[in-house]
Amino acid sequence: MSCVLTLALDGASQARFEDLRQRYFPAALNRIPAHLSLFHSLREEELTHAVLEQAASGQPAFPMQVTELRSMGKGVAYFLQSTEAKALHRSLSDAFDEQLSAQDRQGLRPHVVVQNKVTPDEAKKTLVLLQAGFRAFSVSAVGLDLWRYLGGPWLHLQRFVFRPAG
Repeated sequence: MSCVLTLALDGASQARFEDLRQRYFPAALNRIPAHLSLFHSLREEELTHAVLEQAASGQPAFPMQVTELRSMGKGVAYFLQSTEAKALHRSLSDAFDEQLSAQDRQGLRPHVVVQNKVTPDEAKKTLVLLQAGFRAFSVSAVGLDLWRYLGGPWLHLQRFVFRPAG
């Protein structure tokens, strides 16, 4: 089985992104929660769980800055910046090197998609609307979520919780 690994955000930030996704993502196509993907295809095996458990146990929760909105052509995403997220991604990339797909070998560009699979015109309208009230804000990364990919929807398998910040 193939798994997706996402960065778990604090509850308030997750709720904020989920609300936006429910509002702007086509309902018939919205089968997964708002998320920040780290890897799109990891093996579902004991070694994967062990690596993630070890990584999370040594990782303090960390802030991320939501810095901008961008068009994705047929959708809109919030882009985030964090040196800690990039360092964590590099470390996990090294640990999973042998199994990474070409997509997962690319560098991390942290983002949360709130709209996709709409016409370019609808995406442009959403981008203008969301940019009108946009101010950069912070979120907290609190763990790693491992999901089983089910050909569309995902099944949550486990959360690997980071240490409290500080």
